[in-house]
Amino acid sequence: MQKVRIDLVSDVACPWCAIGYRRLEQALEVLAGEIEVELVWQPFELNRDMPPEGEPILEHLCRKYGKDAATMEQSQREIMAAAEALGLNFRGALERRANNTFAAHRVLAWAGTQHQETALQLALFEAYFGEAKNPADPLVLREKAIEVGLDGDTAEAIARSDQYTEEVREAEQRFMDMGVSAVPAFILDGRYLISGAQPTDVLVDALRQVAEENASG
Repeated sequence: MQKVRIDLVSDVACPWCAIGYRRLEQALEVLAGEIEVELVWQPFELNRDMPPEGEPILEHLCRKYGKDAATMEQSQREIMAAAEALGLNFRGALERRANNTFAAHRVLAWAGTQHQETALQLALFEAYFGEAKNPADPLVLREKAIEVGLDGDTAEAIARSDQYTEEVREAEQRFMDMGVSAVPAFILDGRYLISGAQPTDVLVDALRQVAEENASG
């Protein structure tokens, strides 16, 4: 069976990252028994300069994109519908706040050392889009870590410290240097960049192409 590494550059505050991961899951279901994938999550901050209190999501999006509230709400409702069609919980999406996610990425870096990063990523997507919780709040990180079987005290302590700062900053810079300027971004075997939450069949075709190149190389 051919192996393919996927670096998935993502932010827990990015709705299309949750959608993109679910579509990747569907692609891997199609490719089961054909391709073995090593998935490595990589950090990206949509709101690097956001103050700790955050900002109501529609207010933030209107300012960011220069559009009115009705237009942005309609856009968000379309994203919610796309997510819910994939079985994702986006019920709290309109109530969420735009938050900086650096603490979440640091805790996720630790979760990666425990082989639980995907589980925690998904729990944080649910916290943010389903429950409108701040995914960088130390208490939310504690709660979600416990949910996925990690040590809550450690998660909270990391969130309240500067642990994993260097690792996260280095990873962010590395993928920006590779040309990643928006998320989700899927990097296949360090060679091919797929930007955006592409349809499942696009991901299937891309993974097959890389696996075939690996087999013939």
